[in-house]
Amino acid sequence: MSVLKRVGMTAMAVAALVVPAGVVVGTAGPAAAKAATTQGCPYGAVCIYPQNAGWNGGHPSHFYYSYGAHNLSNMVGVHRIYNNQSGGATTRTCTGYNGTGCQGYLPANNYIDKDMTPINSITLQR
Repeated sequence: MSVLKRVGMTAMAVAALVVPAGVVVGTAGPAAAKAATTQGCPYGAVCIYPQNAGWNGGHPSHFYYSYGAHNLSNMVGVHRIYNNQSGGATTRTCTGYNGTGCQGYLPANNYIDKDMTPINSITLQR
């Protein structure tokens, strides 16, 4: 088995351990291992795609680059979140504003389809 496949499987196993039940998690595939834009999400960013649109043809609706909390507004229903940051950088969804009440960790090069109705902020951290 190639190193990339083992790394992808390890990342997916880690994501399965830290993501709440009832959500879909996956890796973005071998292309995500390269420092490049993937599914329209620039390298180094966390992207959120429109409601019920999956990858939306590679057109995210929100981009986040800086570490820390980012408040959300008017985001309801299921959205895909893709972490295209590097290495050990993670992102979390939070029920409170300003990064309070956070849940799970989404590792770099992974995505999740999540009901954002109760979510009011996300955080990016290393």
